[in-house]
Amino acid sequence: MGWLGLLAAAALALAAAGAEGQAIDASAWQDLKPVMPGAAVKRTNPRWPLSDQRNAGGWVRDHAFWDEFDGKELDITRWANTNPTWKGRQPGWFSPRNVEVRDGLLCLTARAEEPPAALKAEGYHTWTTAAVQSLERTLYGYYEVRAKPMRSGASSSFWFYYGEPKEWTEIDVFEIGGKAPGFERKQHITLHVMRSPTVKDHISVGSAYIHGADLADDFHVYGLEWDPKELRFYFDGALVRRGPNTHWHQPLTINFDSETMPEWFGLPKSDDLPSTFQIDYLRVWKKRS
Repeated sequence: MGWLGLLAAAALALAAAGAEGQAIDASAWQDLKPVMPGAAVKRTNPRWPLSDQRNAGGWVRDHAFWDEFDGKELDITRWANTNPTWKGRQPGWFSPRNVEVRDGLLCLTARAEEPPAALKAEGYHTWTTAAVQSLERTLYGYYEVRAKPMRSGASSSFWFYYGEPKEWTEIDVFEIGGKAPGFERKQHITLHVMRSPTVKDHISVGSAYIHGADLADDFHVYGLEWDPKELRFYFDGALVRRGPNTHWHQPLTINFDSETMPEWFGLPKSDDLPSTFQIDYLRVWKKRS
């Protein structure tokens, strides 16, 4: 389906969702309980999503967003090395110098260091973190990353969002506190609607998938399958969460970042820093037209 077709489908889906007003029916969402690592899928064909190795979904590669991070630096025709509209969650500041591409990996680092003096008056201090955002927006498809969270109390996250006056929605594929006490094995999967034509106040639905080992121990494959009817989340090729797409029909930016989250993960310990969130690849597919 072409871009205009996707927008038309989104408009129809949004109109249908409008009948539900502000409600998100949390009971309509399913948390699957695959036994890990036994449920992990063995990759036999790198051309297709890990969860669909025979390509039953009819996927085709989306060259606009696919990135193996094999170069010597970030591709600035695709990515910003910070978040252009946000300086970071205080007290951690998104420092462009904390974003690197090396050894075939996108590396986002959190450090115990002071940001520039001008930012201290705004509430930033003690820590710098990192963010990468796509320059273009995307809508529907299969998004797969192979990543290893940093081992610190700063977050490691892969998410989608866009905010504009009439609509602001968000899809969090994972938010992980790799060494935040009590969060080391939790993959937080959350969807937000900050505002839309039918939603005036912030609403969300989410859960934490709890794994059998610390997520910062190794690389894993995280996936999102996003279409007009449903959203499905995968871990190492196994389906872990699914639910109806009642509100998420807005083209969104793709984001990787690390934040300080004092009210959730607590602040990172200086002894654990610097620490790096590593992304091996982002692979994106769309449905065959």
